[in-house]
Amino acid sequence: MKSNRISVQSFHADDGFVGRVQKLVRDEVLPYQYKILNDALPDVEKSHAIENIRLAAKKLKGGDVKPEEFYGMVFQDSDVAKWIEAAAYALAAGENPELEKAVDEVIALYGASQHEDGYVNSYFTVKAPDRMWTNMREAHELYCAGHMMEAAVAYYEVTGKRSLLDIMAKNADCIYEQFMHNNTRACPGHPEAELALMRLWRATGNEKYKALAKHFIDVRGEAPNYFAEEEANRNWNVWQHTVELDTDYTQSTLPVREQKDAVGHAVRAVYLYTGMADVAKETDDAALLAACRRLWESITKRRMYVTGGIGSTFMGEAFTVDYDLPNDTVYAETCASIGLMFFAKKLLENEHRGEYGDVMERAFYNTVLAGMQLDGKRFFYVNPLEVVPGVSGKAVTHAQDLPTRPQWYACACCPPNVARIVSSFGAYAYSESEDTFFIDLYAGGTVQTQKGIALTCKTDFPHGGSAVYTVSGAAETTIAVRIPAWSEQTVLTVNGEAIDLSAVTRDGYAYITRAWRDGDKLALTLDMTPHLVYASAKIAADSGKACVQRGALVYCAEEVDNGEILPLYIREDAQPRALDFEPETLGGIVPVVVDGCRVQDSGALYSTEKPRFVEKEIRLIPYYTWANRGENQMRVWLPVR
Repeated sequence: MKSNRISVQSFHADDGFVGRVQKLVRDEVLPYQYKILNDALPDVEKSHAIENIRLAAKKLKGGDVKPEEFYGMVFQDSDVAKWIEAAAYALAAGENPELEKAVDEVIALYGASQHEDGYVNSYFTVKAPDRMWTNMREAHELYCAGHMMEAAVAYYEVTGKRSLLDIMAKNADCIYEQFMHNNTRACPGHPEAELALMRLWRATGNEKYKALAKHFIDVRGEAPNYFAEEEANRNWNVWQHTVELDTDYTQSTLPVREQKDAVGHAVRAVYLYTGMADVAKETDDAALLAACRRLWESITKRRMYVTGGIGSTFMGEAFTVDYDLPNDTVYAETCASIGLMFFAKKLLENEHRGEYGDVMERAFYNTVLAGMQLDGKRFFYVNPLEVVPGVSGKAVTHAQDLPTRPQWYACACCPPNVARIVSSFGAYAYSESEDTFFIDLYAGGTVQTQKGIALTCKTDFPHGGSAVYTVSGAAETTIAVRIPAWSEQTVLTVNGEAIDLSAVTRDGYAYITRAWRDGDKLALTLDMTPHLVYASAKIAADSGKACVQRGALVYCAEEVDNGEILPLYIREDAQPRALDFEPETLGGIVPVVVDGCRVQDSGALYSTEKPRFVEKEIRLIPYYTWANRGENQMRVWLPVR
């Protein structure tokens, strides 16, 4: 059953968990990031992103701008785009004249940096105007354009202002001319434009943009490989140390409909798959959807961490092979899990299956939220499942796996990405088809449906398992509620009457069709009993180990609670136990304890002496809250004895 995401304005969060994180983004994260984008925080990694756009605008007006004045990555514009998109979603929650004024000023500046033919990109305008469109593999022109298209659509949908939408429509026309007429074999080195063009098509109704998105998908991976041909005819590179072409990395080893395994750069992969799933939905392309299903299986059945992280290695920020999921040298980029949410949501719009919502939830409440410190001022790019200070972030093999979050970094794609996914959470929590309203994720607040009713949800999720939906208005329609696979004992009631889930559930959703009346209550009670999770025996890194999950939350052990983590073992017959909610701990958590033991270290590097163990109760916290109390050891997977 096909469906559509709801508009971000249709959902208004209350003061529950999601609402509090959204408020943090509105009040703290967006102003903080705006200052960084303007280089206004001297002790933080320089961004220069807005200044780059200002330089491009100045140059187009005839000003004296030197190429070396551009600072940062070739994709620096995209940081600004994601910030605008996040700000747009924040404005949907309520008026904020100061924020809106800042966005309007950035948009005006961006418009001033646009060429007459519609081209807009600060890197090439300032640094390499003679090299536009000549390096699709590395140059990220279409990646930056795609992110700004998404920002334009979001800002238009929330505010009704067309300024950025018109800029990006003109840019899309320029791109259409370049790649549908002049260079028809090329496609984006870093996918993003595909999914963005689909959003732009919906916002404008211009069929060219859907056709262009489909074209980019269709030509990717065709033989002979375009990126190889381009490189042979190019005498310059963006990166000083450009490596030999890896077609897996560029998602171009095979045409997309022939791809079977998720390979290469993880963010590029899931951004591409999102565009593929969207085009498949809108064109009824069965072969394309079948490819999406295969790639989904590859990720979620063989190449995904228990936290919803993807990308096993820092070498190419990439997938490797099946079951290669190391915990201490993992990459699991925050952006990759955000992209996995995008992919899951688009698959949900093709066919409502609970596993898509389950993975979307797993990625958000674990890796995505872990990507931002609880105060919104520090961010992880990489999300390890095991950290040992002195090794993590220090050893050459572990240099990327930091024990604490930096304030910012040179490649700052993740911080504004977290801001935009948090701010638009409502659009991922709900979907609608012609005859059904879907509850995909649980979030406190009110959502307006197109079925003539509104639903107000009161929930203590993710720390509690209760979600009560009160109906406002009246209509005869179907409400479908996702029943998560992790909830072994689920209760669903309507006005206090229990529903036989076996009779109404298919593909992970319970479908309730009735004449809904004002004041009706749909109540969901999920099983929040913490339990041990064991990995496949094929995952070498987790052999003989277990981790703890409670509801959607994966838990971890930190040194600050337990002393050194490496000597800890979980008892084989242990049953994890949830403690009472602690509102003052790490922003409010339900800790879990599990019986275990600690090995007594002999002090020798190797010894013939049999290890001695002492009993030890292990305290665990939700993974998303780790690294908020200083540098210390952390583990998700603990050995079992």
